[in-house]
Amino acid sequence: MVSAPARRALVREWIGCGASERRALAAIGMSASALRYCPREDRNVELRERILALAHRHRRYGVGMIYLKLRQEGRVVNYKRVERLYREQQMQVRRRRRKKVPVGERQPLLRPSQANQVWSMDFVFDRTAE
Repeated sequence: MVSAPARRALVREWIGCGASERRALAAIGMSASALRYCPREDRNVELRERILALAHRHRRYGVGMIYLKLRQEGRVVNYKRVERLYREQQMQVRRRRRKKVPVGERQPLLRPSQANQVWSMDFVFDRTAE
């Protein structure tokens, strides 16, 4: 599939060689309005930069907190727009690393030497002989 800008360039090249605009468009299968289309400039450049700056400064902030920060700065911006721009930049909240709990030294259970020495015992896991 050839992109629209590439097809526009091809049609303009054919027109430059002497072909009519109508025939060049028909040969490519493109409409005249698509040929004359001028893409709008991106209105989100400044907002993207601000979202990126907030995300780098506050690594644990997701879309919701970044949206709230933008609102606190006085920007009138839609939540869905912030969400879309956040997703387009492929950003994700950094996950917290779990704290490694040191494993204590294991002590074997003492075997009672006489009656009524141990009344209860607690175990978390027991392997059965199967």
